[in-house]
Amino acid sequence: MPETLQAILDLLSYDPKAPLIFSSGLFLFLFLGFSLFFPLMRRRVMLRIFYVTLFSLYFYYKSSGLYVELLLLVATLDWGFARAMAMKRLQKCRGWVLAASLLINLGMLCYYKYTHFFIDIANQIYGQGFLEFRNIFLPIGISFFLFQSMSYTIDVYRRKIDPLTSWIDYLFFVSFFPVLVAGPIIRARDFIPQIRQNPLRVTKEMFGTAIFLIATGLFKKCVISDYISLNFVDRIFDNPLLYSGFENLMGVYGYALQIYCDFSGYSDMALGIALLLGFRFHKNFDSPYKSATITEFWRRWHISLSSWLKDYLYISLGGNRKGRFRQYLNLMLTMLLGGLWHGAAFRFVLWGGLHGVSLAIHKFVMSRFSSFKTVGAEMPRWRRIGGIVFTFHLVCFSWIFFRAGNMSVCKDMLHQIFTNFNFALIPQVIWGYSAIFALLVIGYLLHFTSEKWELGVQKFVISLPLVCKALILIVIIWFVMQIKSAEIQPFIYFQF
Repeated sequence: MPETLQAILDLLSYDPKAPLIFSSGLFLFLFLGFSLFFPLMRRRVMLRIFYVTLFSLYFYYKSSGLYVELLLLVATLDWGFARAMAMKRLQKCRGWVLAASLLINLGMLCYYKYTHFFIDIANQIYGQGFLEFRNIFLPIGISFFLFQSMSYTIDVYRRKIDPLTSWIDYLFFVSFFPVLVAGPIIRARDFIPQIRQNPLRVTKEMFGTAIFLIATGLFKKCVISDYISLNFVDRIFDNPLLYSGFENLMGVYGYALQIYCDFSGYSDMALGIALLLGFRFHKNFDSPYKSATITEFWRRWHISLSSWLKDYLYISLGGNRKGRFRQYLNLMLTMLLGGLWHGAAFRFVLWGGLHGVSLAIHKFVMSRFSSFKTVGAEMPRWRRIGGIVFTFHLVCFSWIFFRAGNMSVCKDMLHQIFTNFNFALIPQVIWGYSAIFALLVIGYLLHFTSEKWELGVQKFVISLPLVCKALILIVIIWFVMQIKSAEIQPFIYFQF
């Protein structure tokens, strides 16, 4: 009996080698237990807030251990700063209060994400051993909950929202477990009005949509993303010189699909779980590889981050209000900082720079040539198809720098693609990786299907009886268990 109890305690304790993620069996078990009692609190607002908050804090503890204390600190400080900005006697100091909040949040972000980056730069300039620092563990999701909290204090400062008087409500907002560790970045003005809704309602449409999103998210993450990553993409990027140019190119196409399925799969599951709890949020991805321009791509890719960067960085820098040159400069700075947000390495800065230059060039072309001002469905069909092909390959080119472990890998991969393509190997490669290529075709076909077809499938799932909806989830989970690897694959954006 003591051994069994110890095994249970070990399972429920934080394990740095196995952070809790949506696609794990343990999360399914914990969420089922959580869901048994949650419906009983439909009309008990305070009890529901405490219950969800405690589960959220435990969820983060299982993901990042004692760094849950950092989450509590952020929530407490920013709740206090926002309250201070509402005090009459501090109205003349509101700017300083906001500055203190941003300084603390950005200071935390820089410490945990960029300390080693700056130490490496110093050691390269002054010689190895000039500076030494102990290893710093990056808390999972720190960028997401810090950005979410900063948007709240900025909105309070801009008088777009009123500060919350209840600390537990703010902690609920910052720690809400479906979106805590990998987004989407939820705005306070969208979320806070929903916290105290009474009674809490989960309609048939919300429940059916949730099942659809969770099922599609699991399929994207566990069936497509994890399989092509472990069995093809990782091998190519680990040593591109061992593979032909065709295999390297397919590795790039594979990574483009992998990162989309991984991150949009997480977002789908997060939004689906939130719907099961009665909360509605905006979607985070909108078939981004259908984009005909790089500007359209950033309106479809990681929408919560791109809109955050636009509203709180690009517009704060001046946006397009101070002339065209300043607009192009602001785009570059925004994307360079966006690249640095993704990781403390030159290749991430280069990735952001490529997108910044591309956005600036597109804005310049639109300003000079009236025929290029038409966007979206208004574009001529031939130009839209050509734009989709061009934009997709531009994005794929930039993904090389995003994914590669270092600049040497980028160089080797580009060398193989452009000098050692080896057309004769193509049939052999396709046959040898038949399962991989089948998943690539399925993944891209599903991605490029019409929105009307996707909505039709979603409406069909909503119309099904409860038993059939449960059966869909069971089948997806069973299928995932059959093909998944022995080790749980963390979501890519956990590292950001």
